[in-house]
Amino acid sequence: MDRLNEAPGWVSDAVFYQIFPDRFASSDRVFKPAHLQDWDAPPTRHGFKGGDLLGIVENLDYLTDLGVNALYLNPIFVSGANHRYHTDDYYTVDPLLGGNEALDKLLTECHARRIRVVLDGVFNHVGRGFHQFHNIVENRGESPYLDWFTIDDLPLKPYGKGKSNYRAWHNLKPLPRLNTDNPDVREFIMQVAEHWVRRGIDGWRLDVPEEITAAGFWEEFRRRVKAVNPEAYLVGEIWDDSSAYISNGTRFDATMNYLLTVDILSFAAGSHIDKAHLHSNRAYQRMAPLEATEYAARIEETFARYPMSAQLANLNLLESHDTPRLLTTVSGDRASVILSTLLAMTFPGAPCVYYGTEVGLGGSFDPDCRRGFPWDEATWDRKILEAHRELIALRHAHRALRSPHYRTLFADGHLYVFERTDGSDKLVVAVNAGEEPVSVEMAGESVLLWGTGSVSTGTATVAPRSGAVWRIS
Repeated sequence: MDRLNEAPGWVSDAVFYQIFPDRFASSDRVFKPAHLQDWDAPPTRHGFKGGDLLGIVENLDYLTDLGVNALYLNPIFVSGANHRYHTDDYYTVDPLLGGNEALDKLLTECHARRIRVVLDGVFNHVGRGFHQFHNIVENRGESPYLDWFTIDDLPLKPYGKGKSNYRAWHNLKPLPRLNTDNPDVREFIMQVAEHWVRRGIDGWRLDVPEEITAAGFWEEFRRRVKAVNPEAYLVGEIWDDSSAYISNGTRFDATMNYLLTVDILSFAAGSHIDKAHLHSNRAYQRMAPLEATEYAARIEETFARYPMSAQLANLNLLESHDTPRLLTTVSGDRASVILSTLLAMTFPGAPCVYYGTEVGLGGSFDPDCRRGFPWDEATWDRKILEAHRELIALRHAHRALRSPHYRTLFADGHLYVFERTDGSDKLVVAVNAGEEPVSVEMAGESVLLWGTGSVSTGTATVAPRSGAVWRIS
């Protein structure tokens, strides 16, 4: 297979940490305007808290100690929104985040620690402050950019009530949709993507890519990005089956694996799932308690869905900026968080931790799922934090947990047991999602690496609502 059609080899060894830049950490070295919200106050839809890229740099020791070796950042370019999905200038990092120099500093410091940095690419729609859109507002029918958007009539009506007279994402006036059938628009996006890869980023997470349907667009995007850096990672935000995008190596390397998210939470949390906090997206509507046999069947469906090359590159997340936080989804049940993390950290692909989850940060629907990181260590859930540190370290220490070899050994009731192997490195993982201790036969000599399981005369026992990992010889 041509190297440009392959997923980067580093991804299967990565543990990602997703950061919403306005909410992770704030540096005194970045100028702060007045009227920022209090860091610990409940977030609002339009308020800014003042997190920035140098704040991330100043906390890289924390991330390194956690075991993170890849970052996924929500959008960082100039925008009128705190989430920055309303892009005004694709070539300028928002001054509130420290500007282009802050990104350069972040890339330098991260790469010195062998931490990769993936940016959020929002190429379907822009903000009302995007130059070409604003040019039409000012010049109406004489603007040279009329064909960059799909316009019903002029003048444009970007503000006020009523339906927009231009095509907008989900009919939202602040989000004009680009006309990606226009060759000029297409070339503009390609050059933006190439520019930041040349500048040192390690890949793109691509926002709502299914909504760009121009023939050959994503194939060209891949060719051009990979021509700059064959090791650049391309992962699409697709909530359903992503086969059309990741199965033949011509579009993306991977998907944000929301289907696996739903399966893991359905088994690990079970009856602890708070139905009031299920996302309206159809992927999350599948979330409902699963027994071990049903979970095993779902895992087989997962492996049948995509080729192993894509499985090893998939971004395996348990929550994101678009969902209620994990702790809230599972009704505050700590065991559900730890069991879900165990399953994600021991599955092929790249696990992803959403900032703050590792210290027990909760939150409901947007904007509540985008709270400021709680830097007061007295508020941290130490048990959840230690579980994250230990499981990430375990994943880094054992090639078996990053290999393509996965086999279900036992599934019954609430006990699911599987094997991960890589040469002589053989691990068995057992997850008891039930309320009673359970036992299963264990073949071979075993050493407990993590968890609360025990083995006696060839029988392994796992405590209620817990998991265990053994090395087998």
